[in-house]
Amino acid sequence: MRDRAKEFAEHSATDKALSSVAYFADPYSSWQRGSNENLNCLVRQFIPKSRPLSTVSDKELAMIQDRLNNRPRKRLVYKTPLEVFSHEFHRVALRA
Repeated sequence: MRDRAKEFAEHSATDKALSSVAYFADPYSSWQRGSNENLNCLVRQFIPKSRPLSTVSDKELAMIQDRLNNRPRKRLVYKTPLEVFSHEFHRVALRA
């Protein structure tokens, strides 16, 4: 079952135009939205809601990405997302 909100009505056209992929939370998987909302809150520490995203530079986005990827998370047993990703990437890469 897809989200029927207006903002998602043309997601496939947007994906095609931007060469991107839209991801949706699975039905009955509220924890997936919680993670998304938590990340939104972390990003808002750098970019307030009142600030238009068009004013955020690529350099600033890279800085925010770097800070958030290197910030320890309680949910990850105080490891950083980068540490967890790197560990999982190398674990899977060694299997191939």
